[in-house]
Amino acid sequence: MGALWHGFANMGTVDKNGAFVVARGEGAYIWDDAGTRYLDATAGLWFTNVGHGRTEIAAAVADQIGRVAAYSTFGDYAVDTTVALAERLAAIAPVEGSKIFFTSGGSDSVDTAVKLARRYWREVGSPAKEIVVGRQKAYHGMHVAGTALAGIPGNHDGYGELMPDVATIEWDSGKALLELIERVGAEKIAAFFCEPVIGAGGIYLPPDGYLAEVRQICRDHDILFVADEVITGFGRIGGSWFASTRFDLQPDMMTTAKGLTSGYAPLGAVIVGPRVSAPFWRPGSAEVFRHGYTYAGHPTACAVGLANLDLIERDGLLERVAGLEGVLAGAVRPLASSRLVSEVRAGTGLLAAVQLAPDAIEADPGLGARLVADIRRRGVITRLLRGGALQVSPPFVITEEEIAQLARSFAAALDAVLAEESAG
Repeated sequence: MGALWHGFANMGTVDKNGAFVVARGEGAYIWDDAGTRYLDATAGLWFTNVGHGRTEIAAAVADQIGRVAAYSTFGDYAVDTTVALAERLAAIAPVEGSKIFFTSGGSDSVDTAVKLARRYWREVGSPAKEIVVGRQKAYHGMHVAGTALAGIPGNHDGYGELMPDVATIEWDSGKALLELIERVGAEKIAAFFCEPVIGAGGIYLPPDGYLAEVRQICRDHDILFVADEVITGFGRIGGSWFASTRFDLQPDMMTTAKGLTSGYAPLGAVIVGPRVSAPFWRPGSAEVFRHGYTYAGHPTACAVGLANLDLIERDGLLERVAGLEGVLAGAVRPLASSRLVSEVRAGTGLLAAVQLAPDAIEADPGLGARLVADIRRRGVITRLLRGGALQVSPPFVITEEEIAQLARSFAAALDAVLAEESAG
């Protein structure tokens, strides 16, 4: 029996079949411990934006560890590397004058934003504004606040009530947000959390006009708008650093992680607009946001972040994603012709979902897992998302031919299932 307890896994099955052990990575590929190569269509867990094996990042880590590996950012302490990354992020933030609150990852960032939203309203004299609103299908990490806020029931099950004053609305309806406001009162709602593109909930692109509509509703009713860009941030949607820039969201806060370091070290950041930061940054103020993490702003992780941003800029990866957006969509959309697929969602950056048909899943509940395994045997790594969607979110360094290879592997696995059905 192995000792490692895997997240989101049935450990009896893992222990029986053995773990898939990754030994190394380079570019858009990983190798297992037997030396077999696989195209990484998931970028680890949405994060390896610059690709695997970047020695420039390794050099930055070695240099930082040789100077000072870690130090606290509590009180007035900071390390120069941490300060430098904060300034760099503020310079590319969608809202001018933003402040940077570092965390250890995306779940930390979401919980930080929830707490800060509630504290903000108390500081400005509206303590009744405590309700935080999320959407069906949405994922906001696995800490207590993020789990309570997200719209994936399976992730809530078995834990009881995690947090009061949380509401969930339809993922694609501005009217649903208005109805909630009318029902409970804007004076009780602190913030609306919104993934510009829903990620782990199945990769759902925003309906035309939806983001602009809900953003304006929040303005009209004095509700903080929080963009969860843990997945979409740092170039995943192409052309811009953030989806909030592409869709002109001007968020009051933005949660980030993953692509901030391309997964080379754990680091997250809440990018806080000037409205929310103002009560805590007033000259002469005695206010303290009593919140933080031991490794928030970890200098070695921040060195990784700086090197990662350098690579994205140097290699033109924001522009590269924009150029590959249509290539990816064009490669995977024909998969919708399979009887086993109900739709393919693609066309916003390097994100796509191959949605398995509900009737196919109902007839064969193990279909998704078998397809993931078969696609892996064909040399491509994917995973099954909520609702039976196959994830596509490759590193930004993927080539057009590798995208075509990815699509061919998916098609071959789907055809193999249909062939088995016909033979049976």
